[in-house]
Amino acid sequence: MPQRCLLLLLDGLGDRGHAELDGRSPLQAAYTPVLDGMAASGSNGLFHALGPGRALPSELAHWLMWGYSQAAFPGRGAIEALGHGLDMGPEDVAIMARLVHVEQEQGCLRLVKDTPRQTGPGDLQELAAALPDLELEGMRLRFEHIKGLHGLLLLRSAGGVPSPLITDTNPIRDGAWLIEPKPLAEAGNDRAATLTARALKHYLLEAHKVLRGHGVNRKREAAGLAPLNALATQRAGRLAMPRPFAARTGLKGAVIGSGGLFRGLARLTGMTFIEARDSDDPGRDMAKRLELARAALKEHAFVHVHTKAPDVAAHTKVCRHKQRVIEALDQGLEALPAMAGDPGLLVAVTADHSTPSSGALIHSGEPVPLLVHGQGVRRDEVQRFDEVAAASGALGFLRGSDLLHTLLDFLDRSRLVGLRDTPRTFDDAPAWPGEYEPFSLE
Repeated sequence: MPQRCLLLLLDGLGDRGHAELDGRSPLQAAYTPVLDGMAASGSNGLFHALGPGRALPSELAHWLMWGYSQAAFPGRGAIEALGHGLDMGPEDVAIMARLVHVEQEQGCLRLVKDTPRQTGPGDLQELAAALPDLELEGMRLRFEHIKGLHGLLLLRSAGGVPSPLITDTNPIRDGAWLIEPKPLAEAGNDRAATLTARALKHYLLEAHKVLRGHGVNRKREAAGLAPLNALATQRAGRLAMPRPFAARTGLKGAVIGSGGLFRGLARLTGMTFIEARDSDDPGRDMAKRLELARAALKEHAFVHVHTKAPDVAAHTKVCRHKQRVIEALDQGLEALPAMAGDPGLLVAVTADHSTPSSGALIHSGEPVPLLVHGQGVRRDEVQRFDEVAAASGALGFLRGSDLLHTLLDFLDRSRLVGLRDTPRTFDDAPAWPGEYEPFSLE
């Protein structure tokens, strides 16, 4: 039976049917002989990391598919801070923040452009450096520039304790009003959430005042570019380190991908992070990731390979472009069937969510295809790897931690429900054999 697992995650692979593609999704329309061959010799099904109709961000989808609970999710801002090496204390809060273009209207701020055209990195760094460090409501607020328009707003204690239980201010929709920061309903009467929302409001007002009068923005306007005159925030979080992935599953894990998010997720769960650069050739990038995976599997029992290429392509809202990217990825997977011929290796291929290449949604809630290939895995009648063909496969419809449990089962590591070989609950220790103390003669 397999002892190691390779999980290929094609970010945003799922999609909707498009008239331009005769009602098919980009994956259905794509020529994918490698993935189709893997599907034909494996077991197939559908997967959703939470449940159908729920549009998920990548960070939460990965967290859930690795078997962690939604209640324990620390928030995207905190994960990004961890991934970018920013110091985060146990009471600190990190909020994703980005430079945007707004206009004042009716005493409010309207988001004109969420992703304005950028200028050189020097101008962006100059704008970021102009943003103030403030102490408000017993908290210190500081903006940390990450890349391009993106940064993180860090809130640290200065007598008070910041709370992550606040609303976003970015509506992520051009033409919409910025959102007034307020405590979340789940915060109840928590004074910390009220003070945090108030401090954030004051900081964003001051940031708008500084940015709208900045020389860089006057220069942009003179050149016919939209001024980057406000900060918009979303997805506040506070770090809470979970039980490591290896301790829960018995599998030493590695994540191969790019960017601060996946570096942060790997560090948060105790997995090794292996950097893989992205280029304008997704097929070549995927081939290189497979080479890295082959090497990583010598020391790790679980290797998660991530590519964001389908998601990025879908955000262009050009379905044929996404189709071409999927075809390029399939070419980059040329070495996968040979790797899958190893009887000690279990291969799974899926996505974290669907990303529609038309319409207004950023991500959508349709399930994605899943294939599992390896010794002992039941072979069904599915011949193609796509959202519709997979629905008739032997795996059925898996949700959330079902994926991790299924992979552990195929690795002969599924813990018998009700077995009490460890003080930990089944959800916290789903793998067999469990961690326990040897019986002592003392």
